[in-house]
Amino acid sequence: MSPRVRALTAAAVLAVATLPAQPATATATAAAVADDDVHIEGRLASGATYLMDVPASWNGTVLLFSHGYRPPGSPNPAQNAPSPDTRTRLLDEGYALIGSSYATTGWAVTDAVPDQLATLRLFTEKFGTARRTIAWGQSYGGLVTTRIAERHPDRIDGSLSMCGLVQGGVANWNSTLDPVFALRTLLAPDSGIQLTGFKDPAAAQAAASALAAKAGDAQRTPEGRARIALAAALHNIPGHNDTSQPKPGPADWDAQQANQYQAVAGLLRAAAFTWRQEAESRSGGNPSWNTGTDYTAMFHRSSVYKEVTELYREAGLSLRDDLAALNRAPRVGADPQAVRRMSRTSAFTGKLTDPQLNIHTTGDALIPVQSESAYRRAATAAGSSALLRQAYVDGPGHCTFTPGEVLAAVHTLEQRLRTGRWNTSPGALNALARKLNPSAEARYTDYRPAAYPRPYDLAHPADATAR
Repeated sequence: MSPRVRALTAAAVLAVATLPAQPATATATAAAVADDDVHIEGRLASGATYLMDVPASWNGTVLLFSHGYRPPGSPNPAQNAPSPDTRTRLLDEGYALIGSSYATTGWAVTDAVPDQLATLRLFTEKFGTARRTIAWGQSYGGLVTTRIAERHPDRIDGSLSMCGLVQGGVANWNSTLDPVFALRTLLAPDSGIQLTGFKDPAAAQAAASALAAKAGDAQRTPEGRARIALAAALHNIPGHNDTSQPKPGPADWDAQQANQYQAVAGLLRAAAFTWRQEAESRSGGNPSWNTGTDYTAMFHRSSVYKEVTELYREAGLSLRDDLAALNRAPRVGADPQAVRRMSRTSAFTGKLTDPQLNIHTTGDALIPVQSESAYRRAATAAGSSALLRQAYVDGPGHCTFTPGEVLAAVHTLEQRLRTGRWNTSPGALNALARKLNPSAEARYTDYRPAAYPRPYDLAHPADATAR
């Protein structure tokens, strides 16, 4: 730690009143964590809170953490690491950790980015310019991190997205529409269940409950299970997607479908309806569409194609007829103004100025691993592929990384910043993970995800015409 930083740290520990006045903050408190370590909590002018932890042996790198999606009405604390264990390990290694809540919950990217940058600015005012600044985040925080990387590269040196929503907002809401459209078309064709354009949360919840009841009934029959598997395939929901699920055998189609049904039920409870309604309210309308979508072609690209074909065969149903029914069904059109707003705030160009490393679990149902294909596509079109690396952890669930796997990613990105060379091979990442967390399994694997079902990014503007 530099003498200036150590002096400021000691001042923060001894007396809050001696901290420089910060126009971005309304309140701030500081307390010693251990010896000369500093822990600071405060509030930004936006109302968001922030956390800063600076160890006495600060190594000069600050990690700006963006947390995941928090539904409206849920607790909204500041967070500066993905887990307490990871936080402790990083502080022991000398990293400074900072991060904010966002001023609002929900699809809050327009609050999240300025709040995170304000937190970074405040850190610099208190502790001096870091030798290296890395933006990192998980889940929805991966979207926030990537937006910072694309729009504010002068504020950071590199970025790390973990199980991130790097397909961007428009692609996300398009692919969230597809499975519920399939469920309504195949399980409740005359129900009139609303899928978009909700006037309020109650309307979204009523629609979710109605479709969930239809899916629950269908799950009791072979025909219904096959159709639920087809809907899951359009979202690339894997057959092993939760750490609580036993891993099915490669041809255990029934067990795979039962696991998918759990994920589909979760999608209906939250993301496809109530979370959508909140995002629509921010966008001023429906930002997604399926006009012009060929569901037969999309299904043939799915990562679970074989399972669905076998379940249809066992049920005695015609998969061709059901795909034709999807392609004939009346489509959902987007509100062009809402698409423009979602594109402006939450879609990506793929243009990177600094290195970005993305890591993703292969069994993620909430943000399927194919989201990485969408960002790879955008980065390639933008000429940034040399700056982007993606690595995959062989395991079920969303963001179910071990602390060692996370620390290995942080160290690998820092090595790229230090040397100018990437080494993201599974062997190298696993060796680091085992060294940093010997008691846990290291699961990085050689993996290539399928194409994202319906990508949308600002590097391919022709995609927008599909609405």
